[in-house]
Amino acid sequence: MFRRLQVTDRLYYLILSLALALVLILGYGQSRATLLAPGSWSLHLWMLRDPLAMLLFGASLSILAWRVAFALRYRPYAGLAVTRLPRVTVVIPAYNEGEQVLSTVRSVLASDYPHRRLSVVCVDDGSRDDTWHWMTRAGQEFPRRVEIIRQPRNMGKRAALMRGFERAKGDVIVTLDSDSEILPRTLQELVSPFVHDARVGSVAGNVRVLNLAEGPIPKMLDVSFTSAFDFIRAGQSVYGGVFCTPGALSAYRAPLLKSLVGEWAAQTFLGYPAAIGEDRALTNLVLAAGHRVVYQRDAVVLTKVPTNYTSLRKMLLRWARSNVRENLVMFSFIFRRFRPDDTGANWVRLFSVLQVVRMTLFEALKLVLLVALLRNPVTALLAVSFGCVIGSIVPAVVHHRRYGGLFGLRWALPYTFYWLFCLAWISVWGLLTAGNSGWLTRNVTAPTKPVKLPAAA
Repeated sequence: MFRRLQVTDRLYYLILSLALALVLILGYGQSRATLLAPGSWSLHLWMLRDPLAMLLFGASLSILAWRVAFALRYRPYAGLAVTRLPRVTVVIPAYNEGEQVLSTVRSVLASDYPHRRLSVVCVDDGSRDDTWHWMTRAGQEFPRRVEIIRQPRNMGKRAALMRGFERAKGDVIVTLDSDSEILPRTLQELVSPFVHDARVGSVAGNVRVLNLAEGPIPKMLDVSFTSAFDFIRAGQSVYGGVFCTPGALSAYRAPLLKSLVGEWAAQTFLGYPAAIGEDRALTNLVLAAGHRVVYQRDAVVLTKVPTNYTSLRKMLLRWARSNVRENLVMFSFIFRRFRPDDTGANWVRLFSVLQVVRMTLFEALKLVLLVALLRNPVTALLAVSFGCVIGSIVPAVVHHRRYGGLFGLRWALPYTFYWLFCLAWISVWGLLTAGNSGWLTRNVTAPTKPVKLPAAA
């Protein structure tokens, strides 16, 4: 483990060096190009005659074609008869979640799942609001089915999950975020891949937005999630190489999980404990151990998402930083025989390499685009606007094919523009500050004093 972490640290500095070199090379070349000259309209034809642009355009089309081909091959695992369902423990870590944690627990225990095979462990990670009181209420409502644990202080999500894993008694351990709710059949669908395929070590759920009515950002994110969390994971699932089992809803074989948590809990990056990206880190360990990670579309979870720019920026920055670290962790094991008794390893390798290319070339190109916007704003904006229209087609079509209606068509284009002009910088900053493991988003939003709860029904 120590050697792997050291390799990851060295890879990070190599990636930064490559990105800087690309910025210098591309920036110098573009600064001399006529497409950046004031008043020039040749930017419209850039992609038709610039070799680098043509190469990137061709590569992007090829990657998209691969993803579409895999996504079309995807089929969810069939559901199971009640008698075949394994014992499940759902672990719910919570910090400053307030009343929502009670709704989360209720959604779990309203599942169409045999009562004797389902238990819940809730862990309050030292909340400074009234989360513990609502968690206590959950324990009162379901006295023999819910175990509640209170950390003495805020120790981080990994530590809270560890406490829950220690108390889990099921054959399958499910992790569920405390700001999320599941549908009645979600757990049945989520655990079925473990019974159907002994190679599966972890399963990712289908993440949808819970608070759609709270403004335009949740609506845009629902379209984005359908593309990123459904379309892409469906394709990755075909070869058992889903890159991330989301914290919102994931499931793991209990014996496998308990064999990996020691290394997972001790993870560091650039000399500091890795306090974010616990879901992606655990996924990498499952893949490195030779197991398949798959996606179960019918296992739906509804999760609360940010409703304002500040909260969204912080969430995406946290994701960006952890993705840099975990892309490098994956890069450190994919070239050995990590899946000797199974197929699909080469597809995992290919898309892992593409992630590293994305962290270098694509982030460098963003800075070059910024130069173009500063040098010739009108021409560059016209070209960028055309690119946004093209870039919004895939998420709009994917959402329409999955859920019908005009919702995806209405919100895909606004999100593409919003991402480009307000959020695109986040992945660049995440690359430069990947060693920062601050959580950023879990602020106290509820009363810090105990509240009087209504009597249990």
